Amino acid sequence: MALSPRVSSWVSALSVYRDRRVLAILVLGFASGLPLALTGQTLQAWLKESGVSLQSIGLFALVGVPYTLKFLWAPLIDRVPLPILTRWLGRRRSWLIFAQALLMAAIVALALSNPGQALALTAVFAVGVAFASATQDIVIDAWRVEILEQRQLAAGAASIVFGYRIGMLVSSAGALYLADQFAWPLVYLAMAALLVVGTVTVLLIGEPQTLPRGDAERRFAEAQAWLAERPHLSGPVAAAMAWFYASVAGPFLQFMSRKGWVGILLFVMLFKLGDSLAGVLATSFYLDIGFTKTEIAEISKLYGFGATLIGLFIGGWMMQAIGLYRSLWICGLLQMGSNLLFALLALRGHDPWFLALTVGVENLAGGMGTAVLVAYLSALCDVAYTATQYALLSSLTAVARTLLSSYAGFLAGGLGWPVFFLLTTIAALPGLALLAWLTRRGAETRLDTRRAGDSSPGTED
Repeated sequence: MALSPRVSSWVSALSVYRDRRVLAILVLGFASGLPLALTGQTLQAWLKESGVSLQSIGLFALVGVPYTLKFLWAPLIDRVPLPILTRWLGRRRSWLIFAQALLMAAIVALALSNPGQALALTAVFAVGVAFASATQDIVIDAWRVEILEQRQLAAGAASIVFGYRIGMLVSSAGALYLADQFAWPLVYLAMAALLVVGTVTVLLIGEPQTLPRGDAERRFAEAQAWLAERPHLSGPVAAAMAWFYASVAGPFLQFMSRKGWVGILLFVMLFKLGDSLAGVLATSFYLDIGFTKTEIAEISKLYGFGATLIGLFIGGWMMQAIGLYRSLWICGLLQMGSNLLFALLALRGHDPWFLALTVGVENLAGGMGTAVLVAYLSALCDVAYTATQYALLSSLTAVARTLLSSYAGFLAGGLGWPVFFLLTTIAALPGLALLAWLTRRGAETRLDTRRAGDSSPGTED
């Protein structure tokens, strides 16, 4: 019996997930998501049990600064080959292998540290984990864009987010379960061993073809023409200047040519500020009001993981149904409202059912917001500079999680949990105000599926 056109289209859409490249992206998403909790919520639990003060735990949000600054070295990864490795594996895979080896070494070093006696050394190793993880993210994002055909981009985005969430689940809930049975160093060593799965995947996958660089090549030609008129600037200096202009300055100059670009960057930075402030001390908050590590693992991590996945699917459906910008508004308002439940939980104390409600709503809203924000960032990227511009934009999303959230411990310690969570609700307002400003100025950005060779601006005037 023949399938109806609607069912046939669904089957055709699902078949793309059987492609080995899409499956590889799922595994690489796992490798990308695994390290984040190891320098975030999981490390926070280790520090808490080691007797570290709440203020110091809050400052540990700063170890995530490399996620914020990764756009600074993204051009190097995009253009500089690694000796021997690049000839053997190609540009993208060589950098992936290097980043993953560095990441495993940093996690092992963090596992062997003692936060109770040498907190500064623990912080140094945690920064090393974040740096290696951010480097890995840059390469994975570039490989994902370059290896897939246009019809596979949506499936690739879904796979990377799904794998990322699984990695976060393993390094958060999984690590907390293990920490109830084993010492923290053994838990971290186990997490480092899991990254071998990503390394094996890198060795098995193919190297993407080099895409035309359009605007980048034009800027390089402009730089060479300018230098040709100045013979005193020649040799290695001239080559370095031309490379810098095309590879480093080019992505930023192209982005700055867009209407309302300052407001766009501020919005990207602040959209999830309230959500990040509420989440940065969540594990310490749960422990403070009497929840066990097992309860946190079961409710906050496992149940929360399911709610996040549902939120991701709802966010994707909502963008198709009502558009990107209406979805941004809905997700922003839901994220702001969900923080009020944390304030109520702080007043109620140890209540597993209310914790489940709070975690469910917060993760549902967070998943929706993540899906919509990733689509927004993708729409902003010019195809000539995908790796560098995506690194810049995703770095800005990390600002709320790191720099702006680093004072959360001082605020919570000084104000108390209920007032602190009310403050996180108010902190969501600047992002919504910027969204209103961008909409009024006509700086809305369409979902952009352009591939290399078309470097027209991704904005609507």
